[in-house]
Amino acid sequence: MATRKLYAGVKLRETRSRLGLTQKDFAIRLGISLPYLNQMENNNRPVSSTVLLALVSEFGFDVTELSEGDAERLVGDMREALADPVFGDLAPPLADLRLAASNAPALARAFLELHRAYRQSHERLASLDEALGREDAPLGPSPWEDVRDFFHYCDNYIDAVDRAAERFARASDTAADPEQRALAALEAQGISLSFKDMPGLREYDEDTRTLTLSSHLRGPTRRFQLLHQLALLTQSQLLEATLDLARFQSPAARAIARIGMANYFAGAALLPYNRFLEAAQETRHDLELLADRFGASIEQVAHRLSTLQRPGAKGLPFYFVRVDQAGTITKRHSTTRLQFARFGGACPLWNVHRAFETPGRFLRQLAETPDGLRYISLARDVSKPGGAWRAPVRRYAIGLGCEVRHADQIVYADDLDIDNAAAYEPIGISCRICERRDCHQRAVPPLERRLTVDANRRGLLPYEVAD
Repeated sequence: MATRKLYAGVKLRETRSRLGLTQKDFAIRLGISLPYLNQMENNNRPVSSTVLLALVSEFGFDVTELSEGDAERLVGDMREALADPVFGDLAPPLADLRLAASNAPALARAFLELHRAYRQSHERLASLDEALGREDAPLGPSPWEDVRDFFHYCDNYIDAVDRAAERFARASDTAADPEQRALAALEAQGISLSFKDMPGLREYDEDTRTLTLSSHLRGPTRRFQLLHQLALLTQSQLLEATLDLARFQSPAARAIARIGMANYFAGAALLPYNRFLEAAQETRHDLELLADRFGASIEQVAHRLSTLQRPGAKGLPFYFVRVDQAGTITKRHSTTRLQFARFGGACPLWNVHRAFETPGRFLRQLAETPDGLRYISLARDVSKPGGAWRAPVRRYAIGLGCEVRHADQIVYADDLDIDNAAAYEPIGISCRICERRDCHQRAVPPLERRLTVDANRRGLLPYEVAD
């Protein structure tokens, strides 16, 4: 497969601006001509290996920051938005979308914001209750989507919160266990802890300064909830400052994000960055070994692997996703070029859906997306018991994966036939934007292709997708 050229003009301009250099000074320090730098910054030429080496040697630059991850995410989001029937046959070609994402990312995000506002308005008009009672509600993303997109576009890595959690994890020489550290820190705050049979997981009474946890919580969840409450109580200034920078569009979004930030702190304190990264590399990303070593759950470990994006100390680029039994995505994040549908379910050919059929087992899959990229996909079911006979059990499946070029660093890739093209199963993002013509699981036609319908002929589908 041919290596794709790296066009990163926006990143180069941002780097130069951050360093406070003119184009002339930047070109001199990179050892190139001013016209050549100008062409690269305008994406008329790819970033050369000479420039990459100069960025490292001259500025100590992490060249992974020049990756196309942001642009690919924007392209995926724009393709999904343009699959809306309102655009009809007006969808621009993929090459134009990539140019827009690379050269004008702010414009691309503005387009996505506009489409999201349109969709919100359309959904409101379709609801009688909304039409009668809330027609004057302001346009904008739902609070949940606003928060989800914030984490999505910062690669699910919040540096200040991550480092604060790591400092907390290193603070105590006497309590190595994160639960004991959390208990000691809560006690130092004058917080008393109690357990009781309750429908929820956690309750905090500000008046009595009492934290109550469900007596049914297992170790990893109990530790996580303790650390979450500790973050709200001891890291409030840091969390609020981070929320100020995010500029959420509604108080509800800010409130949801505050919970997300506390969750982030809890996960990062339970799985401290450098120690966890070292252990992940040592175990070749064995989820069970990592969960046992850190007293965490499989889901917590998988999610944490997808957040290891600290500049200068990045882990492998993983995607992480969680789906329910209906196929609806409830958590999603990707630092790879594989992107998920923002709304609805994931491709039915993906192994994450089969995980419900084999509880307690890891499923491995070699998968190839329509753009020719190949991945190692790992899936497993995760059940969350209610703790009593009639209490509901929440059932999910999680998926974790990375590009096959990292196979030597993944224990789950051992003995897979990664060099055999026939071993890879074709998967996509969602049917509306998937270009595969012969998929036997296609639910709806691709909106970017013409259809041929012949009443006297029936194949796998009642129509044929034209080239």
